[in-house]
Amino acid sequence: MKKKVWLSFTIVVVLLMAVVLFSMVSGSINISAVELFKGLLFGGHEEVEVIKNMRFPRIIVSLLAGANLAVSGLLLQAVMRNPLAEAGIIGISSGANFVALTMISFFPTLFFWMPLFAFLGGMLACFLVYSLSWKSGLQPLRLILVGVAVNAIFTALYESFDYRGYTTTSSVKATASALSQQTWDDVQILTIYGLIGFILSFCVYSWCNVLALQDKTARNLGIHVTRARVVISLIAVYLASVTTATVGVIAFVGLLIPHIGRLIVGSDYKILLPFSILSGALLMVTADTIGRVLLAPAELPASIIMALIGGPFLILLIRRSDRIYEG
Repeated sequence: MKKKVWLSFTIVVVLLMAVVLFSMVSGSINISAVELFKGLLFGGHEEVEVIKNMRFPRIIVSLLAGANLAVSGLLLQAVMRNPLAEAGIIGISSGANFVALTMISFFPTLFFWMPLFAFLGGMLACFLVYSLSWKSGLQPLRLILVGVAVNAIFTALYESFDYRGYTTTSSVKATASALSQQTWDDVQILTIYGLIGFILSFCVYSWCNVLALQDKTARNLGIHVTRARVVISLIAVYLASVTTATVGVIAFVGLLIPHIGRLIVGSDYKILLPFSILSGALLMVTADTIGRVLLAPAELPASIIMALIGGPFLILLIRRSDRIYEG
């Protein structure tokens, strides 16, 4: 088993390095790897300077965003005991988006507080989904239906800004659902917030393992179930909201990666967490690279690529889950 785990990690790391290198040299500006590294080492190459200042931040942000969303989905599935829980599907990301946009629309000077506003919006959406779908427990189908409804409401609310003329939301990153126009400032913000979220996630991985058991069993093992759920939910919403504030609403990363991870490395969150970080980064940078090179110089947002991948995957999960029809 350990050999399989190490092999899986090795393959993911190798694929990640390969995709990142391909992403660096491909797009509207094509350049060989040799030219790229010469330009980085010795300077004086105009195209390399453009790549360094525009493409590099985008690649790093996509890596961090994918890792954040994957861990967020993994934690939400642990808390809700629901294989279909994911921030972009059940409305957490759209709630974060709406509140962040609302605040900066009326108070533009507070733009740098956008991650905090996004977190508050994500918590609001999470509370609504929990409270409206709870009926003698959380049933997968009910939670997804409520989540889709909450997602639709918040999406309609923030999109209405374009029609009411309050703000030029098309210029705000939170609505873009894409990874274009990222800067080194975005890299710094997402790195700091992401590291905090990852550290907190590793602090609660044992709780996630215990929450896979029945509540009564978890309590007998000394876990305060309600407190554990609240803390893990806060971390999951935090990661999804901060990412949404930076790159917009991108769904399905947190749905696909935990399932793939469980199939490959098992259900131990001590292993699942780092595997999800690497795999989420790989998936997002791959989606962004495909969107960037497929129709170059035109681009497809990463959110569209993820929807094309994740939509059929969600349908497959629903069809294969017997539990979905309980209640």
